Amino acid sequence: MAPKVLVSDKLSETAVQIFRDRGIDVDFQPDLGKDKEKLLSVIDQYDGLAIRSATKATEKLINAASKLKVIGRAGIGVDNVDIPVASKKGIIVMNTPFGNSITTAEHAISLMMAVARQIPEANSSTHAGKWEKSRFMGVELTAKTLGVIGAGNIGSIVCDRAHGLKMKVIAYDPFLSEDRASKMGVRKVELDELLEKSDFITFHVPLTDKTKNILSKENIAKLKPGVRIVNCARGGLVDEDALADALKDGRVAGAAFDVFAVEPATDSPLFNLPNVVVTPHLGAATTEAQENVALQVAEQMSDYLLTGAVSNALNMPSVTAEEAAVMGPWVKLSEHLGAFIGQMTDEPVKEIQITYNGTVSRMNLEALNCAGIAGIMKAANPDVNMVSAPVIAKERGIKISTTTQDKSGVFDGYIKIKAITDKRERSIAGTVFSDGKPRFIQIKGINIDAEIGANMVYTTNNDVPGIIGTLGQTMGENSVNIANFTLGRAAAGQDAIALLYVDEAVPQAVLNKLSETGLFQQVKALQFDVA
Repeated sequence: MAPKVLVSDKLSETAVQIFRDRGIDVDFQPDLGKDKEKLLSVIDQYDGLAIRSATKATEKLINAASKLKVIGRAGIGVDNVDIPVASKKGIIVMNTPFGNSITTAEHAISLMMAVARQIPEANSSTHAGKWEKSRFMGVELTAKTLGVIGAGNIGSIVCDRAHGLKMKVIAYDPFLSEDRASKMGVRKVELDELLEKSDFITFHVPLTDKTKNILSKENIAKLKPGVRIVNCARGGLVDEDALADALKDGRVAGAAFDVFAVEPATDSPLFNLPNVVVTPHLGAATTEAQENVALQVAEQMSDYLLTGAVSNALNMPSVTAEEAAVMGPWVKLSEHLGAFIGQMTDEPVKEIQITYNGTVSRMNLEALNCAGIAGIMKAANPDVNMVSAPVIAKERGIKISTTTQDKSGVFDGYIKIKAITDKRERSIAGTVFSDGKPRFIQIKGINIDAEIGANMVYTTNNDVPGIIGTLGQTMGENSVNIANFTLGRAAAGQDAIALLYVDEAVPQAVLNKLSETGLFQQVKALQFDVA
């Protein structure tokens, strides 16, 4: 019997025809996603669900989908899909992360031109029968400095288009290598220099803890007078209240925003300011982009349902069904190892070296590589998955090398990941025990045996008395329960580490108390996805 797919949002007829041509039984009901109760009553009939943003794949809907194998999102955003619940149900969630890159980049350039020449205001004035030619004095883009925050897929396209406009381009991106920057024709700078030297600034980063309010009140004070700000990436990257004040007092000459901290944006401090251009999140709103993502998701879902091939999955690597049962714990281990390095590393990674020893060296190393690379990069970009991570790493000039070894040491197999930056090398190794649980077995060359939990605390120190007591007492006094406690040292009196598995995230104030004792060189809270 042919697999059956429900298309519950508006996808193009061409995309629907792809399902038919591939032998899929497709049910095209483009308005069904808006009717939650009716959708809930029929979802158990389908093997696949193709959606845009109107359909909400909630826990309730997913639990009712007894046959569902794959959810395909035509677009990049998956806020409308409960991925953890889908994962537990064994449902693959796919998206199309690169289908609207050109469209979004072009929108950023369009907004930059619009704010530079005050086009929306001039348009309204002229429609009103006024002829205020002297009122709308603009600026040229030629020879101006464009500061690009985030030089990934979309950011790199913006850089390319800006070169065509004869702009000088500088970029801030912790993951951008000097070699990649050179090939892009941009000069890599730190954030402060970008703020101080840019005539225009455009954002192309995801919203994370590190990027939230990256243009804060403090950073706005560092801006070059007369700068113009463009945001087509994510709301929340800019302190909108502080920016509004800077626009009113003239420090910032103009702004153009397609995204807002709260959406739908029915009110914003940026609204109704004469030097601000606003659009309702139109970054991906072109006929071409919508067609591209629809065609891609139809092909991806058909491939999976007919052949088992996985592309752009957010919750699993590309592995065969036979490999999945054996590799699952090793994939999770590789991701944990990468996540440790990603959370511990602030500077750009130049090279990632992955060593596979023993039994694991004979597995699907491509999938394991993807998991490790994704783990590293998720600290800066949570949207990265095991499919997109290698692509992004390649774009940013990160060298990936893999080494396989015959069994050595006491473990049947282990994985070791080393990340190299301009300042340091950071390495960690782990294995999977017979119970299927991943373990950390070495950090900084120091042997350990650490259970991996959702919330952990990592410390480094000189090997001196009092470390265990200080850690235990500080955690106890602040009601933090320690589930597991691992220590390791290079040798007596030399470098030592501690890894605590705790029941819940440790407040920064508690970490500060540990740092203030003077015993620790480093104190870091870590999170791992152990679901």
